[in-house]
Amino acid sequence: MDIKLSQCFIAVDDHDKALAFYRDVLGLEVRNDVGFEGMRWVTVGAPSQPDVEIVLEPPLADPNASPADKKAMAELLAKGLLRGVIFSTDNCDATFERIRAAGSEVLQEPIDQPYGVRDCAFRDPSGTMLRFSQPRRQ
Repeated sequence: MDIKLSQCFIAVDDHDKALAFYRDVLGLEVRNDVGFEGMRWVTVGAPSQPDVEIVLEPPLADPNASPADKKAMAELLAKGLLRGVIFSTDNCDATFERIRAAGSEVLQEPIDQPYGVRDCAFRDPSGTMLRFSQPRRQ
């Protein structure tokens, strides 16, 4: 049996701002942009990983969710308390400089971690933490 990651989801509160970040700053390609029942999903991915997609979705993508639950999720997103993702890069420092130059909020400058990577971290326009990790050279 062969199991692979196909999609992951990142909550966003403004798809146009998210699209400008993920497409224009990170260089991901837009694969799909769909609206349904007043919600929008935008799928992006790295050209080098055609089988892996990141779905940019509303904070609570459930048309049956209560207004209170939608509000709670939006508040958690605004505080940056939802889980993020880790991207791999072949040059953490160059990636850091490119994203910082675009005006993204820096959470951590590049640092060598004790668990064998050099990484940095930012918040996307919705507040989600994104880490960019490079295996340390021996």
